[in-house]
Amino acid sequence: MDIILPAENGDRVSYRLVGKPVAPVIGAQFSRIAYAAAHVVADPIALTDPWSRPAIDWDRTMAFRHHLWRLGFRIAEAMDTSQRGMGFDWESAKELIRRSTAEARSVPGADLASGAGTDHLAPEAASTLDDVIRAYEEQFAFIEGEGGKAIMMASRALAAVAKGPDDYARVYDRILGQASGKVILHWLGDMFDPALRGYWGTADFGSALDTVVAIIERHAGKVEGIKISLLDADKEVLLRDRLPEGVVMFTGDDFNYPELIAGDVRGHSHALLGIFDAIAPVANAALARLASGDRAGYDALMAPTVPLSRKIFEAPTAYYKAGIVFMAWLNGHQDHFAMVGGMQSARGICHYAEIFRLADQAGLLADPELGVARMKSLLAVAGV
Repeated sequence: MDIILPAENGDRVSYRLVGKPVAPVIGAQFSRIAYAAAHVVADPIALTDPWSRPAIDWDRTMAFRHHLWRLGFRIAEAMDTSQRGMGFDWESAKELIRRSTAEARSVPGADLASGAGTDHLAPEAASTLDDVIRAYEEQFAFIEGEGGKAIMMASRALAAVAKGPDDYARVYDRILGQASGKVILHWLGDMFDPALRGYWGTADFGSALDTVVAIIERHAGKVEGIKISLLDADKEVLLRDRLPEGVVMFTGDDFNYPELIAGDVRGHSHALLGIFDAIAPVANAALARLASGDRAGYDALMAPTVPLSRKIFEAPTAYYKAGIVFMAWLNGHQDHFAMVGGMQSARGICHYAEIFRLADQAGLLADPELGVARMKSLLAVAGV
């Protein structure tokens, strides 16, 4: 099967599909905890004001969560993959969390944790640490009130008002000290969100690491683990080596995840990844191989997904959500390529053409004929 795709130099190039769709292993048991940060499906008809008024197709959004649960993944709900802070507001997130938490109860073995942040507090409206604490408390109270588990997301408001590491320690000590259950922490780098530059009160990684480790050590009984998203495997391993017993590392490194999950003599990371949304069938098959002791089989499946992930998460990294939703559309999980905030426009047609090629090569076009038809429709809109 052939398709004409655009090249960045302006040429049109014929591409012949080469991939064979990878079949997932239903019922597989993983040897790693694997959270997939899931996207939301917009309602293209109700999305009359996409920049400022989100509209969600709840049926398709919940169906996608069932797709991930069926493949053995836990779900990280209402995270940045769902466009928190980029078109998807707290009121919408509350409805998403409420629906997903209830839905998880209907699925045997389903697991879900939801993002608790401060995004309903505009950074410019925060003047004190108490403002930030109250914002976190509101979101924690909602999630825990629904019977859910919280992921403590990084806060733009805290980054705006904190004067140094002690301010971060005060906020995290307060929230972790009163959490009703175990919490997952999230260290999100400024490549994902420039407003988080200098998080933990310093631009120096070593000093930030000391601050984080000290907070975790004080609350080891309340911290299930920490997700680190710095796109730097060495930094992740440095933090992983210093975690107290019983606290796990969740890789958020969408560039280097295969080797971090597989691990070595020093240890391994579990996973909480946005890319799992897009590569779930292959990641499922690979994790099943890893659990059976077949490292070579795991590597063979995971390796082709890395170029795809690096393309989806290329700078400006915050726009990776467009590639995630594009993949869901190509694979028939939704009938349109429209996003909250109109974010599908954040990437150009050559970017999407390359994602298409790489998805094919990784065995991630579940129905190649459908994928080609949808790619051609997008190309036509772009004048190709």
